[in-house]
This record gives sequence, C-alpha cells and structure tokens, in this order.
Amino acid sequence: MEIILKEDMVGLGYKDDVVKVKDGYARNYLIPKGIAVVANKSNLKMLAENVKQAAHKAEKIKSDAQAIADAIGQLVIEIPAKVGESGKIFGSVTTTQVADLLKEKGFDIDRRRINFSSDVKTTGDYQATIDLHKEVKHVIDFKVVAE
Repeated sequence: MEIILKEDMVGLGYKDDVVKVKDGYARNYLIPKGIAVVANKSNLKMLAENVKQAAHKAEKIKSDAQAIADAIGQLVIEIPAKVGESGKIFGSVTTTQVADLLKEKGFDIDRRRINFSSDVKTTGDYQATIDLHKEVKHVIDFKVVAE
C-alpha cells in the first residue's frame, strides 16, 4: 500500500514522502496514529499543492540545518564515563549524553536525530551521525574518557 507520510519516521522516510508499506502496518498503525494518509488521487493532489507552496520554506529550513552543521564543524566532545579495570565502561554511552553535551556547547539537537555507527562500550574515539535535515547529515567525533 502506498502512503503519504505526515511526519518524519526513522527508517521509513521523511514528511511528505510517498512510501510503500505493508497493508497491515499502514491500516493498523500509521493511519490511526495520524502519521500517514493513503496515497489516493485527491491526497496526492493536495500533497503536490502543499509541496509547491512550501518549497521556499523548505529551502530556508535546509539552509538553517546547513548552518548548524557548519557551526558544529569539527567539534570534538569528550564524554566522561565510569570505567572498569579492563577498559570497558559500565553500561554504554547513549545519544542522550551526546545531545546533552551538544546542548552545553549551544546546539539544541534532539537525541533521536543522533545515531552511532557502533555500540559505545569502551573508551576511545567514536563517531556519531546527526540527521539535521533529509539532505543535511553531519558526522561528529567524540571521545569516551575515564572519569
């Protein structure tokens, strides 16, 4: 079934994307929660008109996201963690910790927009991808250090 997303969904698509999903997923979850609508003729016409009207707004949003990415630049943050004798940290580093440290630096980024390429369970250097816009993604370096 083809649907039109009304908001961003991680792993599925971005707002106003037309995507194909299983019928049950659309009928039982996405449509009742208001996340999507069926991609029929009238909804596709409305989407085309909305996209046409929002084109200049979208360019501004994209340029704002690019400005944030440029401001972050090559910033490297240090995350302190309690470490055992073997070098493994107790628990793991989460996206919330990265988001909080970025907020301290002046960048208000939602933790759900931050992704790690691998689990962070030992000290060392890592990278996280920040999804600022569907066309603007920024990679940030961070170090996990012992407290």
